[in-house]
Amino acid sequence: MNRDATVRSDVVSSHSVAGAPCWVSLTARDQGAAEDFYRAVLGWRFRTTALMDRFRIAYADGVPVAGVAAVASTWQMAVAWTPYFAVDNADEAVARGQERGGTTAVGPIGFSPGRAALLADRDGAVFGIWEGQLVAGWETWRRAAPAFLRLHTRNAFDAAMFYGEVLEWATSRPGCCEVHYDGDEVVLRSEGDVVARIHSGAVEAAPDPTIRPHWQVHFSVADVDACMRAALDHGGTVRDGASATEAVLRDPDGAQFTVTSKPQR
Repeated sequence: MNRDATVRSDVVSSHSVAGAPCWVSLTARDQGAAEDFYRAVLGWRFRTTALMDRFRIAYADGVPVAGVAAVASTWQMAVAWTPYFAVDNADEAVARGQERGGTTAVGPIGFSPGRAALLADRDGAVFGIWEGQLVAGWETWRRAAPAFLRLHTRNAFDAAMFYGEVLEWATSRPGCCEVHYDGDEVVLRSEGDVVARIHSGAVEAAPDPTIRPHWQVHFSVADVDACMRAALDHGGTVRDGASATEAVLRDPDGAQFTVTSKPQR
């Protein structure tokens, strides 16, 4: 059995991990440029998929870890990294979001392995939901993909209430995500691991999109300095405040993400 077949045998449904982050996807303008950049910075390999045109799956050590879709211009969407959360029922999750003041940008749309929708919370931070078969086994993806996610928002506790109700965090259902408080942050844990943090302080109407409410994807890497050098060599930028353990990078299209060597506990 080849490596990819091993990964496929570990595939599970969103129903078993509902509420937890299960995927991240980049909306880009130029597919080739995006692949060149992330191949150099994160060491990813890319493969085509039958899911849709202009969509590729990124692999790290043979494990599918992220999607890249060159649809920013066609669909008039922002160039950005977006996290997706597993749900039992996409229609019900969308309805819960709308009832609580969120908005729906796209979907739910049916794909061969499931259904997806793109939403925004009450403060405008964009996130996705996914119902159905996961691209990779959830444990496999979580170990190979993002270290964690961080929501920069106006009020962490208000945001935690919104997401908790929409994604059914901290409920009585088996395996649901646990919510804890750590100073001024809300911490989301799944099976004991930190998978997301919610941080107060974003400004809703700020002209700089990095200050407005948004989800930030943090990728775990072995060498932050090497990632920074590769990003600069391939047309990206490094935000001020970078260190040997963590740096915020932008790809040539402007999509922002973090590389970190800090494990989350």
